[in-house]
Amino acid sequence: MKYWLMKSEPDEFGIEDLERAENQTTVWYGVRNYQVRNFMRDQMAVGDLAFFYHSSCAVPGIAGLAEITTPAYPDASQFDPESKYYDPQAKAEQPRWLNVDVKLVKKTRLLSLTELKQYPELATMPLLARGNRLSVTPVTTAEWAFINSKL
Repeated sequence: MKYWLMKSEPDEFGIEDLERAENQTTVWYGVRNYQVRNFMRDQMAVGDLAFFYHSSCAVPGIAGLAEITTPAYPDASQFDPESKYYDPQAKAEQPRWLNVDVKLVKKTRLLSLTELKQYPELATMPLLARGNRLSVTPVTTAEWAFINSKL
C-alpha cells in the first residue's frame, strides 16, 4: 500500500462535498501535471490511502482521509470543449490525462499547514518543500503514521 496527499480547493470541492457525494465517492479529475499523472498511472493502486488536503484557502491543511477506489483511467474533461480542463491535443485513442476515484474514509480535524511545519518529523515531506505546487504527492509510511497520530 502507498500513501498520498491530494490537494483540493475547498471552494471547488472540499471534504464536506466528498462527505455529501453519492457513496461518499468522487472522480479526482482535472490533473494537468505530467508528474502527478504519472503518479496516478504508475504508482497509485486501489486501496491506497490519501490525506485530503484543502489548499488555496484561508487555512490550508489536512481535512480528512480518502481511499483510492479505481485504477487510473482517462479523464473525460480533457475531451470536453466546454470544460476548463479541455485539452485540444488529447485524443480518445491516446488520452493525455488520467483520473482516479476516491472515497471518503473519514473527515478529521483540520491539521493546518502551519501546524504541519512545526514538526521536525515532517521536514522532508514534499508538501513542505519550498516551491512545491503538485496537487498529488507521495507520503512515506513514517509521515503517514506520524500525521495520523496528530489527527
